[in-house]
Amino acid sequence: MIRRDALDQLPVRTALPALRAALDGPGSAVLCAPPGTGKTTLVPLDLAGLTGEGPVRRVLVAEPRRMAARAAARRMAWLLGEKVGTGAPPAQGWGRVGFTVRGERRAGPRTTVEVVTTGVLLQRLQRDPELAGVDVVVLDECHERHLDADTTAAFLLDVRETLRPELRLVAASATTDAEGWARLLGGAQGAAPVVEAAGVSHPVEVVWAPPERPVRPAHGTRVDPALLTHVAGVVRRALRERTGDVLCFLPGVGEIGRVAGELAGVDAEVLQVHGRAPAEVQDAVLAGGNGVRRVVLATSVAESSLTVPGVRVVVDSGLARVPRTDHARGLSALTTVRASRAAARQRAGRAGREAPGAVYRCWAEGEDGRLPAFPDPEIKVADLTAFALQAACWGDPAADGLALLDAPPAGALAAAREVLTAIGAVDGAGRATERGVRMARLGLHPRLARALLDGAPEVGVRRAAEVVALLSEEPPRAYGDDLAAAWRTARRGGDAYGARWRQEARRLASAAGEPRAGSGAGGDGGRSAAPLTDDVVAGLLAALAFPERVARARGAGSYLMASGTGAELAGAGTQADWGHRPGSSGKGDGSGLRDAQWLAVAVADRPVAAASARVRLAAVIDEETACAAAPALYASGEEVRWSDGDVVARRVTRLGAIELAARPLAAPDPGLLRDAVVSGLRREGLGLLRWSAAAASLRQRMAFVHRELGAPWPDVSDAALLECVEEWLGVELGRARRRADLERVDAGQALARLLPWASGDAARFDELAPERIEVPSGSRVRVDYGGAQPVLAVKLQELFGWQESPRVAGGRVPVLVHLLSPAGRPAAVTADLASFWRDGYRSVRAELRGRYPKHPWPEDPSAAEPTRHTSARLKRG
Repeated sequence: MIRRDALDQLPVRTALPALRAALDGPGSAVLCAPPGTGKTTLVPLDLAGLTGEGPVRRVLVAEPRRMAARAAARRMAWLLGEKVGTGAPPAQGWGRVGFTVRGERRAGPRTTVEVVTTGVLLQRLQRDPELAGVDVVVLDECHERHLDADTTAAFLLDVRETLRPELRLVAASATTDAEGWARLLGGAQGAAPVVEAAGVSHPVEVVWAPPERPVRPAHGTRVDPALLTHVAGVVRRALRERTGDVLCFLPGVGEIGRVAGELAGVDAEVLQVHGRAPAEVQDAVLAGGNGVRRVVLATSVAESSLTVPGVRVVVDSGLARVPRTDHARGLSALTTVRASRAAARQRAGRAGREAPGAVYRCWAEGEDGRLPAFPDPEIKVADLTAFALQAACWGDPAADGLALLDAPPAGALAAAREVLTAIGAVDGAGRATERGVRMARLGLHPRLARALLDGAPEVGVRRAAEVVALLSEEPPRAYGDDLAAAWRTARRGGDAYGARWRQEARRLASAAGEPRAGSGAGGDGGRSAAPLTDDVVAGLLAALAFPERVARARGAGSYLMASGTGAELAGAGTQADWGHRPGSSGKGDGSGLRDAQWLAVAVADRPVAAASARVRLAAVIDEETACAAAPALYASGEEVRWSDGDVVARRVTRLGAIELAARPLAAPDPGLLRDAVVSGLRREGLGLLRWSAAAASLRQRMAFVHRELGAPWPDVSDAALLECVEEWLGVELGRARRRADLERVDAGQALARLLPWASGDAARFDELAPERIEVPSGSRVRVDYGGAQPVLAVKLQELFGWQESPRVAGGRVPVLVHLLSPAGRPAAVTADLASFWRDGYRSVRAELRGRYPKHPWPEDPSAAEPTRHTSARLKRG
């Protein structure tokens, strides 16, 4: 029995005629409808012809989250007066609406509207690109820009263009880039129609509720406990000041658990809603409170697709948890960020779905304008390994033929292809191998698929599936950071996580080909004669999934991963700690993994400004397992390098950045020695060579000629010499074995090789930049080329009779003459001797004649005899 009253109250009904017309015409449309209008529930029913309008069509609705998929299906079935499922007799009218999420399917032959997650739809497209029997696909909440959703849209557009032009597509969202999606869906035919539905919006009052004292910004998955305490206080305030249920947005499960603890004793039922919450809890939240006031603590799953009845107040922490990838360190993890303004609007809208409400924002009004406008598309920031495998299986390894709103970053895509090549998922050309296709169909990240496929023959399909199920959805923090211990906890635990884990393990075991009971193979055995312990199994599977994260101890709680990144266990004392992680003991006891010499790190993140990663889940392994899991990283060879100021030559065996063994090399390869010496010179500079006064002078002269005349005279700056060090130090480098050999090299003799001997210009070098200049007294005086202008420092009496200042560089540059007193002290500076004798000499003579009476001070120096001696010696001569 269709609930007509409920259907007629949904505002989106006014947009249905335009939407039907768009699909009957161009075949695609963008539907913009505010929250609560019925776009997720009424639109699919109408397009399927289940409300009595139009022909009956099979409609597929793609939701970004499992919780939203289940809830949407149940709500649509309720509107039809039915129940979701396939077990009831057709006479009762059950089964026209169903859903499929990973590990759970409630749909059958009679299902007309099926709600699936985008991940499930991706798998279905890979198996059946034509989507046989499906008439319409609705991509709901496309504004969230999840990677699976963007990929699904690209594949569907490819299907429409090449296989099924009659397939109808709808991109639906409350807030989205309508123009961008319209261009994408329209393709070469022009933009698809944009259909807008007006909502019945109730006013939502905004209350700014920032913490009284500053809190530390979130980093990694850590959130300052002071902020969580403040959020709990704002919830209590909202309960006092407002009526109705309270919906509080928090970034993750740990934060929800902590705030729930802080709310102990409030006069309301406290419910926790997140992707890991049991289905019965999710159903209870969506069913309403039955007269009991409620506080619903939720992650971003409650931002859209779901209506939580009774909510009149939203408390927004202002945080969100999103995927980020540190490609330089090979770390992919969720991280906590400030929620965007678009997300804040979505969250606030939850308070006005049924009546006027209020939103308490836990940040200052002045900060609001500095928030990002929209969340980053996942394709820009997330690990692209799974995307790259999907694209390869689709037949477009470069992903350049896919219709995407944002192109994948080239560096991230290249890193993803490297991983896929290493695990055998793609060939050298990037095409998917048979193994890669099998990996893609497991519904796992390719790393975990590799662990399952390669680990099952060693440890047994069932045990491999159980460990991989743990790795595919990180266990609660309360399970600890020891993967094997977490596995044992999951096996004996009766919590919601344990139930989901067992279901996923069964699915993976079946997908990996676990033999049926009685077949005599597979279960728990593997190839080893003796059963492997849980610790060995967990370690092997984690190492197979993350070979570059196998790590060896280098101190108390400190490890070096094969990738070259350091890693620290909880309580190692190297990371800032904000109390304790939600779900941990908080006693500071550290990790049970502390005494292990080798670890396989399954989950790690790197806090902002921290040099090392933080280990969140790992398993104990040994060196043999590490090498077996990461054969591509194992290497042995000669290593000659500059270290600590000298050349070190060794034969080294490594596993990535981890040094396994080393012994000195008696006769290292000469080429490697030369490279090491060059590296040392470039690292520590030319000061390693012996620079005599003559060598330093030669370099200054060469620098002067290059500066004044340019080519072919060489640049002898530090940067230039280090760039061509093998050219001018060739012979000496060939003999150098260590630092001491460099210290014996005559830099001047080597430097002279750079003069342009081949062109013959080198013969003019002493003419262009003479080392010494002969003055009228007969002395040969050294010229200083170290400054901006060459300098000749000479006693004044030795220049008597010299009318012209000397010039160098072929007469281009006058030499600056420093006239010295008989004691060698500066008396005057000139570049024009004739002018000095005429105008300046008289004052110098008056000042110095009384001080140096034994030296000649003629009245006319231009006609006087130059001398190096005193007046008395001149008379004797």
